[in-house]
Amino acid sequence: MSRSVTYEALVLRVRPSGESNREAFFLTPEEGIVRAILYGGPKSKLRSHVAPFHRGTLWIYRDPAKDSRKVSDFDVRSWRPGIREQYERTIAAGALAETILAGHGGGGNWDEALTLADATLDALDTADERGAAILLVQFLWNWANVLGVQPHTDTCASCACECPADELLWYSKQEGAFVCRRCTDHMDPANSGAYLPVNPGVRRWLTVAGSIHPAELHRYTLDTASAAQAKTLVTGILTGALGRRLASWDVR
Repeated sequence: MSRSVTYEALVLRVRPSGESNREAFFLTPEEGIVRAILYGGPKSKLRSHVAPFHRGTLWIYRDPAKDSRKVSDFDVRSWRPGIREQYERTIAAGALAETILAGHGGGGNWDEALTLADATLDALDTADERGAAILLVQFLWNWANVLGVQPHTDTCASCACECPADELLWYSKQEGAFVCRRCTDHMDPANSGAYLPVNPGVRRWLTVAGSIHPAELHRYTLDTASAAQAKTLVTGILTGALGRRLASWDVR
């Protein structure tokens, strides 16, 4: 077996390892999350190339005797400098990376995960302050689809009825699905922490957000209240799927 392996890779995270080395985490379509040690001082060219949100071709050297991997080279094709030029872009991109790592690279759907991450980061590279926040919501909604936990927005999971487009639905945290008003008549879901409201505008936006490229998302607007509701919904869905809420989702 060859000790040198080549990947198409997206850098998700880089953190210190020892006194002068760094540990890098990559998303690849071949193996999902790949972790490797990056050697070299602060002025190393390779170290400057292996930075969060960079995309390119990665060369890894495997040492079977030590059961370790190190970065041999990284040819960057997408630098995305704009992400670091604005706080909101950086925050959204960081939340994206943490979400991917928490979801183990997509649970086997690695190629789909990389395509989604690339498209979102490319859009974030030039997004304005509000656009960056909305792009993160779109990513989280589509990430729920990658993980297989995205609920249907047009049917009730309880009675299986088709829900009119202008109807308010409730997301059941216990069921991981939407339920209609008729199925919640016996209680007031607004006073129960087990349900999240989803208004018709948010439902329509989610349907669109799940079918368009992130670069086109700016054409579909959400008012402030609906944007907050959409974010509450998608983070609630993923909290259930991951078993914990990520702090990066709430950074402002």
